[in-house]
Amino acid sequence: MALIKKVRGYTPKFGNNVFIADNATIIGDVILGDDCSIWFNAVLRGDVNAIRIGNKVNIQDGAVLHTLYQKSTVEIGDNVSVGHNVIIHGAKIENNVLIGMGATILDHAVIGTNSIIAANALVLTGTIVEPNSVYAGIPAKKVKEIEPGQSMEMIHKIANNYLMYSGWYK
Repeated sequence: MALIKKVRGYTPKFGNNVFIADNATIIGDVILGDDCSIWFNAVLRGDVNAIRIGNKVNIQDGAVLHTLYQKSTVEIGDNVSVGHNVIIHGAKIENNVLIGMGATILDHAVIGTNSIIAANALVLTGTIVEPNSVYAGIPAKKVKEIEPGQSMEMIHKIANNYLMYSGWYK
């Protein structure tokens, strides 16, 4: 069974139709929207500050979400896919975003709507990722703009697929 733990008076809260893998860890001030999935070995540590996750978000295997005490929060919009082994530390992820496997997003970064963060990218503290763009590299830089329809199709497909996959476990 997943480790869901109250810390500092905060108990994680979950929307409707949420899947949490057996060995996921969700601690403290964490609120998940509807149709979310938290996959195997993912850790959402809301012990030092808040983590807010919108609707139809998938946090894939081995991802870690954390914050800075009294200085940063994690905010994730709707239709977001957080790839395997991603680290999000105190950043804001707007709606319709794909974060590739192994990427790291640091405090106070903002990932704009309809954007893609490439696998293994390092988004530095305070970086503002433009909407409708692809960022890649270490440190992450804009590599191209993408048409909103192009990114939306892929991003929604992945989010919908993970909603389907989570249904296999219920």
